[in-house]
Amino acid sequence: MTETQDALSVGGDSSLATIGHAMTRMRLLIGRRFIGRMALQRIGTGLELSDLDAIGVIKRIGSQQEVTVGTIAEQLRIDPSRGSRIVADLVKQGLLERAASQEDGRRSLVRVTAAGRKVLDEIEAIKRETITEATAGWSEEDVEAFGRLYARFTEGLEAQFKRFEQDEG
Repeated sequence: MTETQDALSVGGDSSLATIGHAMTRMRLLIGRRFIGRMALQRIGTGLELSDLDAIGVIKRIGSQQEVTVGTIAEQLRIDPSRGSRIVADLVKQGLLERAASQEDGRRSLVRVTAAGRKVLDEIEAIKRETITEATAGWSEEDVEAFGRLYARFTEGLEAQFKRFEQDEG
């Protein structure tokens, strides 16, 4: 048993230890950018992981708010000048476009182009294939239950993170 499992199983709750161990393994996979690297290799666009991250920010929050280079930099936790370089490169490749804000014409917004949406669609297809392969042999009920529980678990972690950031800042 690992140190993490020992710490989480205090009081005999092996389910928490199992979750903790799985979280560690998932963190390592996420840290290695497994799905993103596999997607880049398969779609062969010459993009980098940071490019996928920037496009992903727009996809994730673009329907809720206007997205600027500053928004992308903030979401990715990178320097604004790096965010600007990433966006400029993606604009040059035709995956993003700049547009004037409808709220403030002085602000420059960043949007995904049709070519950028195609790349996102390809990545989503690869993600679905990866999940399908990882859950091969599972019953439909297990996949549905896992989806609900994983989403709920992630929401709980996001809420904790938000509180942590508020307390920290």
